[in-house]
Amino acid sequence: MTKSSITLPLLFTLLTFIDVSSGASNVFNVVSFGAKPDGVTDSTGAFLKAWRAACSSAAASTVMVPTGTFMVKGITFGGPCKSRLKFQVAGTVVAPPDYRAFGNSGYWILFNKVSKISLIGGTFDARASGFWACRKSGQSCPPGVRSISFNSGKDVIISGVKSMNSQVTHMTLNGCTNVAVRNVKLVAPGNSPNTDGFHVQFSTGVTFTGSTVQTGDDCVAIGAGTRNFLISKLACGPGHGVSIGSLAKELNEDGVENVTLSSSVFTGTQNGVRIKSWARPSNGFVKNVFFQNLIMRNVQNPIIIDQNYCPSHKGCPTEHSGVKISQVTYKNIQGTSATQQAMKLVCSQSNPCTGITLQDIKLTYKSGTPATSYCFNAVGTSLGVIQPTSCLNR
Repeated sequence: MTKSSITLPLLFTLLTFIDVSSGASNVFNVVSFGAKPDGVTDSTGAFLKAWRAACSSAAASTVMVPTGTFMVKGITFGGPCKSRLKFQVAGTVVAPPDYRAFGNSGYWILFNKVSKISLIGGTFDARASGFWACRKSGQSCPPGVRSISFNSGKDVIISGVKSMNSQVTHMTLNGCTNVAVRNVKLVAPGNSPNTDGFHVQFSTGVTFTGSTVQTGDDCVAIGAGTRNFLISKLACGPGHGVSIGSLAKELNEDGVENVTLSSSVFTGTQNGVRIKSWARPSNGFVKNVFFQNLIMRNVQNPIIIDQNYCPSHKGCPTEHSGVKISQVTYKNIQGTSATQQAMKLVCSQSNPCTGITLQDIKLTYKSGTPATSYCFNAVGTSLGVIQPTSCLNR
């Protein structure tokens, strides 16, 4: 097969995909539908009216949110729509000041069953400090809402979006196909509880590039059913790093495969790259994962597999994790560990990790104190210089 016969179909697919965000012929400005850019007036109804007009248009259309601050309550932008859509935000969208306004809905802004859509620009501020305070106080609180979610979407572009102060996860994809996320910024205080940055599950063909995530939980969380996911040029920290899992939440669980993280920097995070599963039966799996060309700056657990995951350390399952981890490569990972044990690969007692590759790893601890590694039931190969010394079984 010639090189051109491989690249031309791929180029055609890419160009077709990029066309999703091309200029739209119809513009529906939310202000024309009654939205007020004062940050106080409830503009939820106006946003919905603009969306419905655009969604029902036979021609490609744009929903425009101009400069100013718009207060929007929980809202669902539903599809399918008649043509491709652009949701262009020049201003700021804020949540209601009372976190209880969302009830138990689980979502602030949800795009449901929408295909060929691009979400471009803008700032979304969930103003969740009151919700975090409730969580930390131990009071009875609502479950919290994800800020921006796409469920069952196809051919989606998210570009130049800033999400601030989410109650829980900033941005989620669930059951989506062919999604490009680029140049987004997801920000919450490092001590804000459960404010994951980008969460993906049951989705295929996702790219997440050129983005900054500074949160109180995982920068990127990769859930069950994720396939063909590429992350590159990520700036992560503070936060809990990039995590696959937690898995083995239930017995019948879809696997995770073909995940690549490259050319990224972790700064002051709790973890670097992590795979985590509960110690209980599961038919789930993780395979074909590449972590490469990464820099760790004062990261507590730069490289970690934890198949006995139980963050509360209370009522933990005592069985063996059924999740099968295989073909995971760690290549050209350098930097500093905030703890002496820079590499920890703790695999299931009944399902050893296999096909693990360590290549060109250089992780250091404090001056004069070498970093260490620990492995349990991890089988694989070491190539090049490995620091700390490899603990893999061959």
